[in-house]
Amino acid sequence: MPQSPQPSLPFAAWVADPSPAPFRFIDLFAGIGGFRLALESLGGKCVFTCEIDSSCIKTYAANFNLNHPVMGDIRSVPAEAVPDHDLLVAGFPCQPFSIAGVSKKNSLGKPHGFECATQGTLFFDIARILEAKKPHAFLLENVKNLRSHDRGKTFRIIHDTLTKELGYFVQWNVIDAQGWVPQHRERIFIVGFRADVHVGLDSILPEQPKPRLRDILHRTDGSEPRLEHDGCRFFDHRLGRVNSKYELSDRLWSYLQSYAEKHRQAGNGFGYGLVDRDSVARTLSARYYKDGSEILVKDEAFRNPRRLTPRECARLMGFPDSFRIPVSDSHAYKQFGNSVAVPVVRAVARNLLPLLGKSDPESEL
Repeated sequence: MPQSPQPSLPFAAWVADPSPAPFRFIDLFAGIGGFRLALESLGGKCVFTCEIDSSCIKTYAANFNLNHPVMGDIRSVPAEAVPDHDLLVAGFPCQPFSIAGVSKKNSLGKPHGFECATQGTLFFDIARILEAKKPHAFLLENVKNLRSHDRGKTFRIIHDTLTKELGYFVQWNVIDAQGWVPQHRERIFIVGFRADVHVGLDSILPEQPKPRLRDILHRTDGSEPRLEHDGCRFFDHRLGRVNSKYELSDRLWSYLQSYAEKHRQAGNGFGYGLVDRDSVARTLSARYYKDGSEILVKDEAFRNPRRLTPRECARLMGFPDSFRIPVSDSHAYKQFGNSVAVPVVRAVARNLLPLLGKSDPESEL
């Protein structure tokens, strides 16, 4: 894996703890490796990876030492084939539970939640691996709406499965990533241990001072780092500005303004999100590649607002500049929009790791 030095931008320290406790983890629904990046920085060893999207696998493989194959469809993986591990982590598909996902499926007359045959039932593949391998602990992440989906029924099923059927002690909390990255991004984190230990998810402390977009935007004062693996793809060092392809066209900018005005007059809150260097952005979503409307940057170099570049999206999700982006912009936007905020995972995991040795009831006999 390429080295992850302290990034050139002021983010959380990426230097591994001086005396990390060794632990083994498996990375399910791995995406581009946000969980893995956080856990390896704490001394963890990834022993199993599962991800079905070929474009995500390309990015994952470009950034990690793959000492084991990346498995595809988790539904076809026998639980017995999964190596023993201390910690299971998974950001299982959120579309069946997210507000936008539910609205879209409702409009198309399609099922959502656990009724969604392709994505909604994948939680139970996590459950069958937990049942077979009995790791000390797990860490799951999903959209905030998971808690209230289907009037709370979905979360009750998940909670009862983990506690009553599998015997884990479960804690959860909704954490907003804006304490670590300049983005309002609320996600639910669910933690389970095989013994009754207190994780303290409600007392995880964010970075101080809280970051703003200036911390992740390309620098135009000559201090923007030259990244060999980016080349001139995102930033023109000769001109000292973001490449002009990220500026919105006159036609798109006019459309977004008209669309926002129409909904404003109708009393709706739909519209674009215009930000500057002192702002905290809206949630970066997987649809950002379509028009970038949720986060449009005021840039003095351009007449119209511009999209974030994929490198800025990586920074917005807490990925260091050493992280490679080997896919097209469209794929990169989707991948970062679907990722976990890496510093938040790291903060949660730091609270879990000291408890791993206390998480097996049999170890205390």
